Amino acid sequence: MNKLGIHALVWVGGWSQPEARHAVEQTASAGYDLIEIPVLSPASVDAAMTRELLEEHGLEATCSLGLRFDADVSSRDPEIVRRGEDLLDGALAVAREVGSPYLGGVLYSALGKYAAPLSEPGRRNCVTALRRLAQKAADAGITIGLEVVNRYETNVVNTTEQALVLLDEVDADNVVVHLDTYHMNIEEPDLATPVRQAGSRLGYVHVGESHRGYLGTGTVDFPAFFAALAEHRYDGVVTFESFSSAVVNPQLSSSLAVWRDLWSDGRDLARHARTFVAAGLAAGD
Repeated sequence: MNKLGIHALVWVGGWSQPEARHAVEQTASAGYDLIEIPVLSPASVDAAMTRELLEEHGLEATCSLGLRFDADVSSRDPEIVRRGEDLLDGALAVAREVGSPYLGGVLYSALGKYAAPLSEPGRRNCVTALRRLAQKAADAGITIGLEVVNRYETNVVNTTEQALVLLDEVDADNVVVHLDTYHMNIEEPDLATPVRQAGSRLGYVHVGESHRGYLGTGTVDFPAFFAALAEHRYDGVVTFESFSSAVVNPQLSSSLAVWRDLWSDGRDLARHARTFVAAGLAAGD
């Protein structure tokens, strides 16, 4: 059975104590197994408080982030690379302290549109930084996931094929491919081929609709995707991700161009998504 998760931005835009409590309570009430906590600013996450809330409500957690242009491990600038590594180290520390076994997302570059292709020096810097992160994560028993995102959010990994090449370069057993149906729908030939390509190296899944709203109301071919997961016996986490201007994170909402109010009732959205994903996974078996 796949564990089902939901991204915290369905509920809240930050992670203060009241926001964290609301997000955790709503996630548990909606029947999810875990909540994905964004750690774009690790210092803003009270790990001890978060762990207490998770234990109180019987929830697990995963952690994710995307880097910034001033803290980017794929940069040519050594100082910008250093800040990127510091941000990754801070996020890893939060993941360890809240009890998350997973840290994923755009860990290899800034989350945003680049004006030029990735440079060779930038790629070397990226690989070196990820190798160091992977070793630290392995020591903590944490898996690192490299999320495949579209061309408007990175110039490093836009397809599963590119992710696999980067995994080979990093060469660490605890680094996996993280697929997201929203991005696959933009960049991949279909929704099944990437699952086949990733195979046993697929370690985490985001389920999101083509417009980031209610599942089943856009153009993503979910039946093909769920069937491919079943065919390849994927038994990892499946996390629902959706964004609307109804819930704003100052950094992430801008990076993801969340300008429209695609939904206003996070509770209804979350319950619908859980039912949709559970039914899709069951139908794929």
